[in-house]
Amino acid sequence: MRFQGAVVREQGITFAVVVVKKHVVDSSSEATRTISAFRSAFPGLPVVLMAQDSSGRPTYYGRQDIARFLASVPMHAIPWREYTLH
Repeated sequence: MRFQGAVVREQGITFAVVVVKKHVVDSSSEATRTISAFRSAFPGLPVVLMAQDSSGRPTYYGRQDIARFLASVPMHAIPWREYTLH
């Protein structure tokens, strides 16, 4: 499975961000399952999910300190790339 994501190192913390559909972050149980599924792609890193609404505004779900930080970062500043999950 291919997906868009990023590994970010900021303020001494390294974490992963994964792009998902909005309905995933709107459901805490689905978001939690999705984070668990993506942990194998980013072993040892906290995983945060990102979804955009119809106007392109991002919403982040995951560790609260990281989600708050990401909400203040312009999306184009995140080093997005394509990953493959086996």
